[in-house]
Amino acid sequence: MSTKSKKLPEKSTLSFIGCGVMAESIIAGLLRQKIVAPEQIAASHPREERRNELENKYKIRVFSDNVRAATAFSNSETTVILCVKPQRLDAVLNELPPVSPSQLVISIVAGAGIETISEGLKSRRVVRAMPNTPSQIGAGMTAWTCSPEVDESHKTQVRIMLSALGKELFVETENMIDMATSLSATGPTYIFMVMEAMTDAGVHLGFSRETSKELVQQTMLGSVLFAIESQKHPAELRNMVTSPGGTSAEAIYQMEKGALRTVLSKAIYAAYKRAVDLGKRK
Repeated sequence: MSTKSKKLPEKSTLSFIGCGVMAESIIAGLLRQKIVAPEQIAASHPREERRNELENKYKIRVFSDNVRAATAFSNSETTVILCVKPQRLDAVLNELPPVSPSQLVISIVAGAGIETISEGLKSRRVVRAMPNTPSQIGAGMTAWTCSPEVDESHKTQVRIMLSALGKELFVETENMIDMATSLSATGPTYIFMVMEAMTDAGVHLGFSRETSKELVQQTMLGSVLFAIESQKHPAELRNMVTSPGGTSAEAIYQMEKGALRTVLSKAIYAAYKRAVDLGKRK
């Protein structure tokens, strides 16, 4: 049975430490697919306006401080989900009380290693996950890994939760999480920049911005869906639409001349190195 058709047990409770865009995406996905009920979720955020927004929109409990959110439920099985900025992590870990040995901790903090989370919360059951922004509409990609102490029942719980965001992929090592950070988590940035550049080019040719945007968005969407459906290598797909001396051949020549591949490769590697650097404790 697909994890998408499952729910977490009614006794399962979730405490989100920090509730920015990505945490809200997770909460929205869980509630949209009825994986949990609103009363099973607590969260924290420092701004009153944001707390009121989350409470009104999702009917969950939102607290002004992290400790109250982490201890909102009497259930010792509460899963703690760390969703704070990397620069805030040390302060948050120092602030939070240690979790019980049976509790699961999930971190979506970029660069933060399992050992860092484990030491901070005195937990050996730690999951490190890296979702991306399309998770907001249930079309995301989340790579995740975990400490050896995370058992199969907890892994199933993680898969159910992450399936609410789109696709999930378990990877064997933490280094692969940093790699996924540069490829899939940061990846939408590259796509959006290409979309912007193509739309601007369409405007330069003479299209209205709205028309150009529609042409670009549907072309990119259709190309991705076609690539998935065909299961062909991208080079093979490219060759299919590249006629000798044609428009595609001329466009490819200019992109290769401008070192597009090299620029993308360098950007992805730079993002990877930054993810690694974020995980280095001061």
